[in-house]
Amino acid sequence: MERKRIVHTLDTPFSVVEWPQISQEDQDVILELLCHLLSPLGTHRRLFVTPSKGMRDRKRKRAQDEDHVPPTPELAGYVDVGLSHISRTLQTMSGKDAKPYSVVFVARSGQSSAFHCHFPQMVALASRSQPPEKAVRLVGISKACEGNLSAALGIPRVSSIALREDAPQAKGLVDFVREHVKPVEVAWLKEARAGQYLDTKIDAVPTKIGVKKKA
Repeated sequence: MERKRIVHTLDTPFSVVEWPQISQEDQDVILELLCHLLSPLGTHRRLFVTPSKGMRDRKRKRAQDEDHVPPTPELAGYVDVGLSHISRTLQTMSGKDAKPYSVVFVARSGQSSAFHCHFPQMVALASRSQPPEKAVRLVGISKACEGNLSAALGIPRVSSIALREDAPQAKGLVDFVREHVKPVEVAWLKEARAGQYLDTKIDAVPTKIGVKKKA
């Protein structure tokens, strides 16, 4: 007869926050619109930004070329790249002191969830300072897309991109995302806002007991 014992676990709502569900078709459209939006930044970088070989080389190049290089596209001031940079800005948004993001895009394929599992909760907290219709949207792209994003931006590696509110030429993309991607939902945050006391919930889980090996 199979032996079981009861294991008690503390059920907490703070540990797991789900990513918004996005159909593959919608992901493909979003990725295409995003790459199209970012491509002028990559074109400018490839044509006018030369990788520096050091401080002296950088100063010499700047002196030679500053009169001939067209200004960086305005969009550059509305785009942030990189997990660390975006995470820091989301924390600042929670304090209502920063220009808010409209959408955060994350390439989830090919990297450990440990690198981006904090994003749903951070995005939800940052959105508290925004009206519901402008809550930051979180777009997790499940298929491999780092190559597309790197080519669009003209930089070697891209795993996450954030777009700030009112970014030029971005209205079509942002409107599509807001129509097809729901804001991040965090159950415990709603309960905290309601100011209700919740009892601790302890789950009793039946667990099999292994058979002792004979000496």
